[in-house]
Amino acid sequence: MRSIPSLQKSASAVYVTLTALVVAVAALAVFEQVRGRRLVLEISELNGDPHAPGADAVFGAVTVFAILIMFFAASAIAAVAAYLNWLLRARQGADRTAVAPVLVSWFVPVVNLAAPPVLVDRLWRASRPPLDRRLRWKALLTAWWLSWLVASALVLARLWPGAPQGGASLTGFGLTELVAVATASLLCATTVRQITGIQAAGGGHRRRTRPERRLPAQAAETVPVKPTSVQQDQVKQDRVKRNPVRSVPTPLADDPAPSLSEAPSPEVSGQEQPQEVHPAGQ
Repeated sequence: MRSIPSLQKSASAVYVTLTALVVAVAALAVFEQVRGRRLVLEISELNGDPHAPGADAVFGAVTVFAILIMFFAASAIAAVAAYLNWLLRARQGADRTAVAPVLVSWFVPVVNLAAPPVLVDRLWRASRPPLDRRLRWKALLTAWWLSWLVASALVLARLWPGAPQGGASLTGFGLTELVAVATASLLCATTVRQITGIQAAGGGHRRRTRPERRLPAQAAETVPVKPTSVQQDQVKQDRVKRNPVRSVPTPLADDPAPSLSEAPSPEVSGQEQPQEVHPAGQ
């Protein structure tokens, strides 16, 4: 099946982007602990004056912070795009090619709070998994989605414009946000691996058990087969045995051939001969 390698590549893209997202959150958390709180105090002391003493050091730290924020945003967008790409390819492998349910379940507000795990569960069942994995799959799916909701809520609460930041920090990212994002990413990657592995195993089994192509019965009957010389001789002998040639008597050479000029007899021809009329008294 040609879609299996592409599905595995898209799954690898999900793993890579999720790893990058965890690294970005970890970098922000470390920057907050090492430089973020002191940077907030330094910015407040400048009073908006770019020429104040120490402004260059503050400008360098702010640049690093901006790069980390852009790296976090890019990795989050890449993770979402890679996951949606994998989800669409996995649905194609399960003969579910509709794109609208995926977009609605992930991007419509309120619907995206419960529809994505239902969609993924239907995809898992459509991939024909072993029946004994159902309970483990439901536990994994529930844990992934709950951890994803918790991580999303924590990140949005920290990055939402106007949200209060505790402890005079830039973003408020810390160990709690890092653990939540890492847990959600790990469980998400596990669900992707489960479905990808099931479809890959199913595709390999179908390749191994694929029946050979045969001609239809009607087409096979119409194909002429030229018999060999031995078969032809055997057919002739069978025909002779079934229909023996009867001997036809041939006329002898001494027997005279019947003359065609002889008139047929009255009995044969069925015609009466004219009678001779004599005069009276003779």
